[in-house]
Amino acid sequence: MPKIRPEQVAATVKKSLAPVYFVFGDEPLIVQESCDAIRTAAREQGFIERELYHTDAGFSWDELYNSANAMSLFADKKIIEIRVHNGKPGDAGGKAIAEYCASPNEETLLLIVSPKIDARSQKSKWFTAIENCGASIQVWPIGPQQMARWVDQRMKRAGLNADSEAIDILCAKTEGNLLAAVQEIEKLKLVAEGTLIDAHTMTTAVTDSARFDVFGLVDKAMHGDSRAAAHSLQGLRGEGSEPLSLLWALAREIRALNNIREAIDSGEHFDRAAQRNGVWEKRKPLFKGALSRLKTRQLHDLIRKAALADRAAKGMANGDVWNILLDIVLGLAGTRVLSAKNQKLEFRS
Repeated sequence: MPKIRPEQVAATVKKSLAPVYFVFGDEPLIVQESCDAIRTAAREQGFIERELYHTDAGFSWDELYNSANAMSLFADKKIIEIRVHNGKPGDAGGKAIAEYCASPNEETLLLIVSPKIDARSQKSKWFTAIENCGASIQVWPIGPQQMARWVDQRMKRAGLNADSEAIDILCAKTEGNLLAAVQEIEKLKLVAEGTLIDAHTMTTAVTDSARFDVFGLVDKAMHGDSRAAAHSLQGLRGEGSEPLSLLWALAREIRALNNIREAIDSGEHFDRAAQRNGVWEKRKPLFKGALSRLKTRQLHDLIRKAALADRAAKGMANGDVWNILLDIVLGLAGTRVLSAKNQKLEFRS
């Protein structure tokens, strides 16, 4: 059976049920909704009982054999749900899954749920056995580019309509947190009254559910989104984050950018320089974009500001460390701030 996209699950399982499903990915809301759709369809077809297992330290894959072969006490059919906590069933799990898929029990539906798995695992015998016997549902993260479309579709499903500006506001407020976005949409159903939701309605109705994290802050700055980066910095400050932990993450990327810039100026290829500086393949476009905006002088200026922020945080220099961090974030995003030649780096003795 071919892979099923998450948005196809509900319609597909209503038509017919496969004996085995494997739902995997790192977007908890969509994983949960996909599993809910499978369970609902299974209950409608007589799979009343459900046994849930977690592959923690006390779990044995013998449970799959024992449960599949045991008579149900309460129903003719049952769901066996196994949650693989790390995406790796191991040798014992892989063998158990492959053997079960070779001869599935008609009175049992096996649902395996996991975080994302790598490409190598998707070529394993156990994964191939699942796809030959049943179906896999891979849940991809909803990135910033897809978020507005996802929110628009979700609002229409809830019977709501919003203009593009209102949708952008909801995306900015929830910052990729799908569960928070869904919760806000449910609240909007109470105030929208069947009218088109505009920016004003959205702004007054939606609370700020943004997830602030240091790596998100760095990525926004590297991407050149100064407004979002400044918003994340403000959020992290409000949550009580330590300025030195933020500085560490920012300074690490700035040093890597500077090292790569110097290597390229010396004739080295970008890919080789990026690899030497520990840049992952998926982050290379982010570094290329930042290097296209930032000149050597700007990178050196950011390094000096990072040093000043470090000393200010330790009480060894004048200045508010949060203001300096804001300068660094905006500078990394490519926004011009106070010129370096007008700044006084005053250090205390």
